[in-house]
Amino acid sequence: MVDEALVKELEEKFDAGAAAADPDDAIKCFELFAQIAEEMEDLKEELEDMDIAVQMILTDVDKKFWVKAGGGDLEFGEGETDNPSFTFSATKEVGLGMLFGEVDATSAYMAGDITVEGNLQDAMAFQEIIELAMEGFEDVLDEM
Repeated sequence: MVDEALVKELEEKFDAGAAAADPDDAIKCFELFAQIAEEMEDLKEELEDMDIAVQMILTDVDKKFWVKAGGGDLEFGEGETDNPSFTFSATKEVGLGMLFGEVDATSAYMAGDITVEGNLQDAMAFQEIIELAMEGFEDVLDEM
């Protein structure tokens, strides 16, 4: 079940934009995406076939987050993860903009706004997860 209070809170944050967001909103996004994955068959199936660990670094605010996708689930937390499949680094606005659906990761990477170390194929798969989760978010909003 998707937490309606979390949906409403993130809707307000998404409307305000990544520039106005708090770095810890990344954890709230991951929590929402994990809840959506429980409800959205397309996303759950995508996660079934994955085994990736992502290290996210927000360079201008010195914050680190990790996400693990696999077995149909998303796990996440603050700090560092061992042996990430890839690490991406960006400013808070660009990193959260990607999670908020404001920033296209591929374009940001090509422009040098995101740096990726590690498996680029896994990075593209992670971007697909975010896009599916955002579609699920829009569906939840439509149902409310």
